Amino acid sequence: MNWDDTRFFLALCREHTLRGAARQLGVDQATVGRRLAALEQALAATLFLRSSDGYRLTPPGEAAYSAALKMEQSAHDLQRRIQGMDDQPSGQVRVATTDSLAVDFVIPALARLRQDYPHVQVEVKASAQMLNLARREADIAIRTIKPDNPDLLVRRLACWPVGLFASQGYLQRHGVPLPANGFAGHSWVAWQPHLDAGQAATLLDESADQAQLGCSANTSLLIRQAIGAGLGLGELPLVAGLRDGLIRVWPERQRTQPYEVWLVSHADLRHTARVDVVVQALVQAFNTSTTGRDVPG
Repeated sequence: MNWDDTRFFLALCREHTLRGAARQLGVDQATVGRRLAALEQALAATLFLRSSDGYRLTPPGEAAYSAALKMEQSAHDLQRRIQGMDDQPSGQVRVATTDSLAVDFVIPALARLRQDYPHVQVEVKASAQMLNLARREADIAIRTIKPDNPDLLVRRLACWPVGLFASQGYLQRHGVPLPANGFAGHSWVAWQPHLDAGQAATLLDESADQAQLGCSANTSLLIRQAIGAGLGLGELPLVAGLRDGLIRVWPERQRTQPYEVWLVSHADLRHTARVDVVVQALVQAFNTSTTGRDVPG
């Protein structure tokens, strides 16, 4: 197996369809099919079973998959180590984060960075999914869950209280909710992954089982937009709710669990100049928010 063939093989393992693999690799389906046929011919083995629900590995395919993962890891290790020797602040840096943090912090930080380091090009990926830094899906990730991978460098950027917010229009129509009544007569804006996981409806650790679902969304920026549009009450980090001009409900209370933000990068890139200048710009942006200088009071 050569590495180029392995890329196609692994993409099909992960996507299970020619179309999905082609989309991941940026090629057409016919190219994926040809490369798979060539690989199977070179190995003299059938690697996949073709069925109505996609491509599934055969026993030889399972063995090839294990070897392919090791090849992929070695290739990424080599790339990271070579890039880690780079001492010039130029070239591409990939940053993965949520849409809300990208809008409020990452993009403004990059605008300031651009003035001092015009040869650093930053690609921002906004996604609620956890991208894999070991597979070079990103160089830097800004996450709301702390990873436990020992190969990653982790730094906490923020720890924000979480409050309950609503728009002025919503409160004019529905009033302020009463404590301990399950938010009867009110609507709430929900985080869709929590609904998918079957988690109980709560706001500031209080049951919201009497509230109607006004809207659910799978990104933090959409949650903020829905609350601002008057679709219901919702939890937000104080820095976000105040930034959006929303009304804080029950200002004396906050959720037990704060909203934490973590900056994550791979240890192999810690001495890479272009990654370092981006990290420092991001840290500065969040430090400003922590001191409250850019948050409306």
